[in-house]
Amino acid sequence: MRTALRALTTAAAAAALLTGVAVSPAPAQAPARPVKAPEGFVALRAVDPTIIQEMRYTTAHTFLGERVDGYRQPVCILTRPAAQALHRAQQRLLRQGYSLKVYDCYRPQRAVDHFVRWAKDLDDQSMKGEFYPRVDKSRLFEDGYIAEKSGHSRGSTVDLTLVRLPALPTRPYRPGERLTPCFAPKSERFPDNSVDMGTGYDCFDTLSHTDDPRIQGVQRANRQFLKRTLAEVGFVNLPEEWWHFTHKPELFPDTYFDFPVDRRAVAGR
Repeated sequence: MRTALRALTTAAAAAALLTGVAVSPAPAQAPARPVKAPEGFVALRAVDPTIIQEMRYTTAHTFLGERVDGYRQPVCILTRPAAQALHRAQQRLLRQGYSLKVYDCYRPQRAVDHFVRWAKDLDDQSMKGEFYPRVDKSRLFEDGYIAEKSGHSRGSTVDLTLVRLPALPTRPYRPGERLTPCFAPKSERFPDNSVDMGTGYDCFDTLSHTDDPRIQGVQRANRQFLKRTLAEVGFVNLPEEWWHFTHKPELFPDTYFDFPVDRRAVAGR
């Protein structure tokens, strides 16, 4: 039997040499990435369908200039406690003539990895004119705008703003259109149906710091209104970004997930 097997193997190798086909072991399979979110995650729309969703990273209107890896569908996914807290905040805001609008919710690790690759490519500056006009791209890590881990990947962090009702439609971004600095007057920067917060979303500039003293008047009042409303339901603001809030205590304080942003990830929840 062993002699026969050796003969077959030798014959196969000889045939491969004659046909020019190399005999080699099968390539190792890359580890499968998770598709389903673990228990504890929900679609925000299933908890509160009235919250406006403008999921920026499924579009080209990002600081990368393209859709971000891992964002398959424009759906906000969060841990259930965070989603329920947003629902409570939304109920209060609706009575005052406002709505929340989310830009980003759970963010898979593969998206963060995409950010990191982009930040290291100093030649790609296509969106600098809008998102980081006054920041040298070589300083994005040092200045804290880009990191290799994000609290969004733990599922209880959300980027959001306020919209005065009735909400006006927002036109889509047209790739290649003229860019305006994200800190320009609201009438000049990319149109957004949100209230005026002093800068646009994802503005890499110190003017985005929630309590920056240069932001005054209505803009400052809007930031404080958002911060105060969310604090009442358990959210903590990141001081460097007026739009960034994390619900405490986090359901998964030490785990960075990588399932895709896809309705199937939370189907039935």
